[in-house]
Amino acid sequence: MKKSFLFILVAVLLTGCALVQEEQLSETPSQYPPGVRVYKDLAYVSKGHKRQKLDLYVPESGEGPLPLIVWIHGGAWRAGSKEYCPPLPWVEKGYVIASINYRLCQDAQFPAQIEDCKAAVRWLRTHAREYRIDPGRIAAWGDSAGGHLASLLGTTGDIPDWEQGHPVGSSRVRVVIDWYGRADLACVSTDPAYADSSIAMLLGGSGPEVADEAQNASPIRHISKEDPAFLIMHGDRDKVVPVEQSLAFAAALREAKVKATLVVLKGAGHGGQEFLQPEQEKVIDTFLNEHLCP
Repeated sequence: MKKSFLFILVAVLLTGCALVQEEQLSETPSQYPPGVRVYKDLAYVSKGHKRQKLDLYVPESGEGPLPLIVWIHGGAWRAGSKEYCPPLPWVEKGYVIASINYRLCQDAQFPAQIEDCKAAVRWLRTHAREYRIDPGRIAAWGDSAGGHLASLLGTTGDIPDWEQGHPVGSSRVRVVIDWYGRADLACVSTDPAYADSSIAMLLGGSGPEVADEAQNASPIRHISKEDPAFLIMHGDRDKVVPVEQSLAFAAALREAKVKATLVVLKGAGHGGQEFLQPEQEKVIDTFLNEHLCP
């Protein structure tokens, strides 16, 4: 019975299921690319919440310091796990990969989620030498709710209010890859249809009473000319986050003179293998090589 359970569990993990409990995860080496050193469940907040942990994947080869990709998982701010990490193959390209968990909205309401993302970046900077990270070359990359948080990291590098806890330091990132993240959350304060939505859960309510917080949680409301370069990728058949969100976000970034590359995937929905096809991988590599690894 135990053998059958373990076999099923490993199979689920290898398909990238994000909802398996962390304590059940297998350390099967086949999960990881060859030549990678894996550090699991590193606490980026001392004596913090159980979700304030990250996994780190460091290439065994290469002198360093190496560029860092911080992956932020999706899941409507109420689900998901650092175990699902699409950028993991980039370890073989010479990147350190950090996949982070953060407090979900049932653990704490906004801005806890962005506070955690910022704390993770600060921790990684503080430990850069230990893990052969170049603290000046950090990319934030996320999908869906993670794309929203990655974008918020990129547009709020100058907001000290969300820099909670230790260690101190900068949470600025050099580039952002936003996969179909929501850039504007104002709908929850104006459209009754969002009263029971994930956005309402994140902010702790809906309607006019959360209007200010909805604006505050919207990456598009924090854009400035000092923001990092963005690569935004979105499917034109996304029924969860309308592609118009990314169209407006890219236009606003460009208006502020921020470098923004927008890729609209024809026929793609809210995620899927279309986002990591060879053509899209080439787009990602070109973007990273231009803005993170010149």
